[in-house]
Amino acid sequence: MVDIERLSVGIKGFDDLIAGGIPRGFFVAITGEPGTGKTIFSIHFAWRGVLDGDKVIYVTTEESRDSIVRQAQMFNMDFASAIDKGKMIVIDALLKTRGDEWSIEDLDIEKLVEKVIEAKKKLGYGRARLVIDSISAFWLDKPAMARKYSYMVKRLLYKWDFTTLLVSQYAITTAEAFGFGVEHIADGIIRFRRAIRNGVLKRYILVEKMRQTPHDMRMYEIEIINGEGMIVKGPVELRREDITLPRDVMEKIRKAKEKTEKETTFHTNLK
Repeated sequence: MVDIERLSVGIKGFDDLIAGGIPRGFFVAITGEPGTGKTIFSIHFAWRGVLDGDKVIYVTTEESRDSIVRQAQMFNMDFASAIDKGKMIVIDALLKTRGDEWSIEDLDIEKLVEKVIEAKKKLGYGRARLVIDSISAFWLDKPAMARKYSYMVKRLLYKWDFTTLLVSQYAITTAEAFGFGVEHIADGIIRFRRAIRNGVLKRYILVEKMRQTPHDMRMYEIEIINGEGMIVKGPVELRREDITLPRDVMEKIRKAKEKTEKETTFHTNLK
């Protein structure tokens, strides 16, 4: 039997769902609607890396660096100290502050890769964790390029010993922002969902794919606790109507996917 090195995610109850952790070197897609827990999941993954002595790089495109640091602090994860001690770098791709060494002025995928490699060299040799939250921000205006850009990131960063979370928004109001490209190249897919049950918002997590891993196939309820973070509560049985999107939304998704596939084919034929 092959012994696979796995990295703990750092969330109570989650590692057991994936045979102990994410295999080293994997690129994992983290998908879901806004407000389902994707960023908090990513913060846990990054902080566990700090505790385990990994080199940690966190790219934030939808919140500022300060916002990510404050959010981590709410769960007693001291990103600020880790940054000061040279254990972690947070690359801010939102504010685009000139003169900031760890800021990206343009949402350009090649500049992203260059900055991530620069950060890895700064942190030094060794096992590394990378979070890009979110990767879909880099192709919001050109969704047909999602698969190409995702593959580029994976190909160029693979040799740098990163285990990577690629966060992708799944917003029903912006069908073109789906993470189809990410999911095609991902070694694993972790999907977040939400539903209103008896008037209360519930959040769920499902491991849809994890190569080289006998992962749990069930959906689990999760909870986010102030001062602690995310925990996995237990498997649930949901009715189809609890998680199925409205018919008009599903039709919008279908059309958006067809449009993306046609645009991808068009760009390919032009080469």
